Amino acid sequence: MADERNFRSTYYEKVGCRGVEERKSLEILLKEKPLNLTKLTQFCIRFTVPKIHRNSLWNSLLGVTPVYDKSREYVMEQRVAVYKDLRKALRTMRIVDEDAPTERVFYAMWLMEKRQLYLGRDITQESHFCNITKVLLKIFDNHIETYWIAKSLYDYSEEVAMEMGKLSDLTYTTLDKEDSTLYKHLKSCDMLTTLPLADWYKSFFAGVLSETALIRVWDRICGGAIKIVVYVMIETLRILRWRILRCTELGALLKLIESIKKEQDTADVIVNAAIELWQQNKGHEFVPHSKVKSVS
Repeated sequence: MADERNFRSTYYEKVGCRGVEERKSLEILLKEKPLNLTKLTQFCIRFTVPKIHRNSLWNSLLGVTPVYDKSREYVMEQRVAVYKDLRKALRTMRIVDEDAPTERVFYAMWLMEKRQLYLGRDITQESHFCNITKVLLKIFDNHIETYWIAKSLYDYSEEVAMEMGKLSDLTYTTLDKEDSTLYKHLKSCDMLTTLPLADWYKSFFAGVLSETALIRVWDRICGGAIKIVVYVMIETLRILRWRILRCTELGALLKLIESIKKEQDTADVIVNAAIELWQQNKGHEFVPHSKVKSVS
């Protein structure tokens, strides 16, 4: 029955459909007063969120909007005020102008809030915050909400950074278990431990996989299941298995992985397989966002 369920879920997602019962269940949950974050988290990590509800669900789970509907208008007024004040301050200090990319503006705003925007700070440097924000800007239309979502989602990136040792070890042991031949090849060519896992994991594969495929992984991450990045990595390597086995240098391997972003079908296959492998490894276990302190 589980295999049949996984097959049907994968098929529905592939053709752009959603289970009617799942969608109705989510709509009922979103009407509860106050919102039940535990139930919403359970939904988020078990199912792909319908596009029409992704904005409201992510806002709630990431703490952008409160669970009490009577407080939402006031809270969002404060969010808007802070957003406008930050942008105005950056322009007054001539740190950004009207031509600055939005993700860079958001990065500078975030640095200012963190009191890390010191004189001479280069906001054009590569950053995981900007990589994550670029994806969000392609998903959501409201820039104010997107900024606050980016901040909250980046909190998970910082959790990944703290857990990189455990996540790296889990990646190696899982790959050895799932495909020992591929594991041994990467290890013998000194490519296994030189893979830029930290960069990929901390940006949740932004820039590696297409946004339409990636968003289904980020649904789970919004539910606190940051460990899913390991299974995305495993399935990326397995999908490219035969081409990787012909690689003997890291540069060639990185070019292979870089090419995935242009292959929508390949990205979809990777994400479907990653979610299934994650579920098989009890990846559905979760901790509510407010209590997440370690890998879930």
